[in-house]
Amino acid sequence: MIRFENVTKHYRGTTKPALSDVGFEVQRGEFVFLVGASGSGKSSCLRLILREDTPTDGQVIVLGRDLRTLASRKVPYFRRHVGSVFQDFRLLPGKTVFQNVAFTLQVIGSSRAFITQAVPEALALVGLKGKEKRMPHELSGGEQQRVAIARAIVNRPQILLADEPTGNLDPATSVDIMQLLARINTGGTTIVMATHEAGFVDQMQRRVIELRGGVMVRDDRHGGYGDTSQLPSLAPEPVRGAAATAALTAVLELQKQIAREQGSTGPVPQITHDPAGAAAAASVPSQAPTEPPTESAAPIVESVDPVAVAAARVSAEPPVSAPAASGEAGAPGDTAPITRAVPLMTGPVDLDELGLSGVDVKRLGLGADEDEVGPTS
Repeated sequence: MIRFENVTKHYRGTTKPALSDVGFEVQRGEFVFLVGASGSGKSSCLRLILREDTPTDGQVIVLGRDLRTLASRKVPYFRRHVGSVFQDFRLLPGKTVFQNVAFTLQVIGSSRAFITQAVPEALALVGLKGKEKRMPHELSGGEQQRVAIARAIVNRPQILLADEPTGNLDPATSVDIMQLLARINTGGTTIVMATHEAGFVDQMQRRVIELRGGVMVRDDRHGGYGDTSQLPSLAPEPVRGAAATAALTAVLELQKQIAREQGSTGPVPQITHDPAGAAAAASVPSQAPTEPPTESAAPIVESVDPVAVAAARVSAEPPVSAPAASGEAGAPGDTAPITRAVPLMTGPVDLDELGLSGVDVKRLGLGADEDEVGPTS
């Protein structure tokens, strides 16, 4: 059907060839994708097949004819066997859908009876039955492309060339157009399609010819689009240091939360071991603190001497004068530091360690049958 033999194409004003030593062959009934970046030579291949251009070197043979030697007067007759679909539809704005499709048949001199039969069949095949009287501006982009496809196949060509037929369509409509082309190909029409749609190429798994800088670099019978790493992406670039910034923000928020919690409870003052103060505190009942802690309190210490626990439990109370028996209490008017209770479990207090071995325990309220410390008698 189509054969390129060492084809090279130069255009005026350019130093690099559009095609360089390209060679491939397309059999009857094949569906072939031409893929590659813009300027790789896909459209040049289609123009050579349609005989819009002739090769500088090599041969382009289509339907058994060498297009380089084909006389210009025979080109219109040759093109009756080749349909073409373009990205920009190329419909006649002043004619209806029916008239646009029928125009191709009128140009080649088809009879009115054949036109009346062939045009509705083509419109029904592309899904436009009942829209024969619509104008192009009354149709959506997908419907206009369907009209263009109907116009290309109404004469039942052996070859259909499609140059980016889905380039101006939304994804859903593009899928419909590709399904339509696949149905046309099932009917025996050979299709050569230039495209950038990597998704369609990968899904359909048809023959793929890849061009790069005018050179054919790949010809796969059941291939995909190929390397897409060079295609532009709209994904946002990662921000350097974003993870570290997020972690630092989380740490700062945690520090603020801890500071708020500490501000509501207040710090615990440092507790020191004072045997005399412990003895004095033993004569006062244990009560809960009645005043909130102040900011001037000493910092919290983790280790607490068991002997000083009693003093810590009652230190939040107003200053209390020590009993005369101790003889070591502070002067009247001295104020004890304000603290908060530390809920620690301790064992019994050893009076020998406090230097009070000769004191009657009953006078201190520490009898064996007493459950808690009480006032002295």
